[in-house]
Amino acid sequence: MLFRSLRPKQMNSQVLTSDPSKARRWMSGLVALAVGLTLTTTSLRAESHEEIITAHGISSFGELKYGPDFEHFDYVNPDAPKGGYFTTWGFGTFDSLRPYILLGNAASSASMLYDSLMTGSADEPDALYGLVAETIEYPESREWIIFNIRPEARFHDGTPITAQDVADSYQALYEKGRPTYRLSLFRDVESVEVLDERRLKYTFHPDAPLRDMPGMVGGLPIFPSAWLAENDFAESSMEPVPGSGPYKLQETDGGRYILYERVEDYWGADLPVNVGRNNFDKQRIEYYADSTVAFEQFKALGYTFRAENSSRLWATAYDFPAIQNGWVMREELIDGTPTGTQGWWFNMRREKFQDPRVRQAIAMMFNFEWSNDSLFYDLYQRTDSFWENSYLQAEGLPSEKELAVLEPVRGMVPDSVFTEPAYTPIVSEPVQLDRRVLRQAAALMREAGYSLQDGVLVNEHGEPFVIEFLNDSRAFERIINPFIQNLERLGIRVDAPVIDQAQAAEREKNFEFDLTARRYRMGLTPGQELVGIFGSTSANEPDTSNIMGLQNEGVDHLIEQIAHAENREELNVRVRALDRVLRSLHIWIPQFYSGRHFIAYLDVYSRPEVQPPFSINTDAWWWDEDKAEVLRAAGVL
Repeated sequence: MLFRSLRPKQMNSQVLTSDPSKARRWMSGLVALAVGLTLTTTSLRAESHEEIITAHGISSFGELKYGPDFEHFDYVNPDAPKGGYFTTWGFGTFDSLRPYILLGNAASSASMLYDSLMTGSADEPDALYGLVAETIEYPESREWIIFNIRPEARFHDGTPITAQDVADSYQALYEKGRPTYRLSLFRDVESVEVLDERRLKYTFHPDAPLRDMPGMVGGLPIFPSAWLAENDFAESSMEPVPGSGPYKLQETDGGRYILYERVEDYWGADLPVNVGRNNFDKQRIEYYADSTVAFEQFKALGYTFRAENSSRLWATAYDFPAIQNGWVMREELIDGTPTGTQGWWFNMRREKFQDPRVRQAIAMMFNFEWSNDSLFYDLYQRTDSFWENSYLQAEGLPSEKELAVLEPVRGMVPDSVFTEPAYTPIVSEPVQLDRRVLRQAAALMREAGYSLQDGVLVNEHGEPFVIEFLNDSRAFERIINPFIQNLERLGIRVDAPVIDQAQAAEREKNFEFDLTARRYRMGLTPGQELVGIFGSTSANEPDTSNIMGLQNEGVDHLIEQIAHAENREELNVRVRALDRVLRSLHIWIPQFYSGRHFIAYLDVYSRPEVQPPFSINTDAWWWDEDKAEVLRAAGVL
């Protein structure tokens, strides 16, 4: 018997049904948490004789690392004290505390206000464990999943989290959330049923990539039904939707900073997934419109933690007094995630970027070798893969297994995919303008129909080739300007005004750019969520992750094959095939990566001995009062 409590104004049935013609699967920010299968506790038999698994967690392939009776993750200190504060910086500003909708520029870390049914671990590539959900039930086929909600789970105002809250949260995200929700998740959800107050069932379309679906819906944020009934979820506001997470909003000031405070009586504090985590009483993010000012404030101890993204600063500027006196520590931590999907992305919706020879020629004018030598202090390596720094990167000629995967897309993708090694950016001489590369790029532009007149490339109508970089950072000018000079030597006119961060974000949402810089964190277990980044159906949706507007039937086919992979070996081969195809299409100008996290912090923190491979793990750090006393004695605190 279904629990009848869905709001009449939404629909008359107790079952929420998505429109398969409009919906796809989950946004890329939850990709790393999304997944499928586990074998941990008791099982029953369904009427169809399919085994029903009852479990505490779920993963894509194989067993979970942590069993049903685990007490805490290996990379935390279960005895970490609570207290102190953690402060860092954000770029630009914000005008919203609602990160799940299209309107507004949401504050950093606003998602920490919300719990989900399940949460991930930082030492497994694709695992989720129960948070709001105490256990899950699902058949071996994974065509549906039931979440059993913990009776102690509560929102910040003390009201219990119910199955109805979860169902209404899904409906709010489907109807009014970011378009990427519908594109990347909801096509494959057939229905959501409230079975009783604490039991909720998702049913998926039988032909969906079922490996990923249980974990994906388990990662959705949960909001109170009562609030959703009285408020417009799609409205941007500096008042957050009420949540149930370990932190709540304390205060904010006009987009200049945001302060979160730890919930003293947080309902989930003692759960195994939370033990040793969320240790700071306060977390504050200071916003700066200028990255140079932000660094100067860190030197003056205006905030306590900085992840450095400037090679120049890391190599030359970390010798200020606070470091010399031992008050600030600097470290390099290994980054075990694929780190390479960073670059300038073409807006291929624009006619001038339709020809891949044009895109390749433009990309060739970025001289990484000179930049690394002259600008980056040899701290970086050149990116060539969409899964750089991982075993998913395509190498050399395609293997027999890759060729078998690629054969169905022959004619949809460049022939070079089958006959040549995976595309790697040209290696330039370490001089700003490599004339050999310039000649090759000019030849590509001529093949594409452009000619040089008075030093300017023009098309058949005599119109000059002009491009604009969308740039919101003055600190990035030192990287862009030499690239621009090389493009101008090729005959391309370039504009690169520095605009404010809010304007840049709005222009990206509406595709008002030629080239824009962006970094994607690709997961080690990718699936159908790749539709939101590279799929044809996402190419023209507002605020899409498919920033380049890629539409290619071969890519769509390979994404579906990846999503339906039945084991990790099969997945790896299919991802390498997709990587090979994407690289052949020249949809971006790959930049660089380090494979390391460069961090500096005020020496008032301690952290666990174990560093997980997939996270800096600051949520498991803690305030060390003994260290703080030393700094107080020195007059620092």
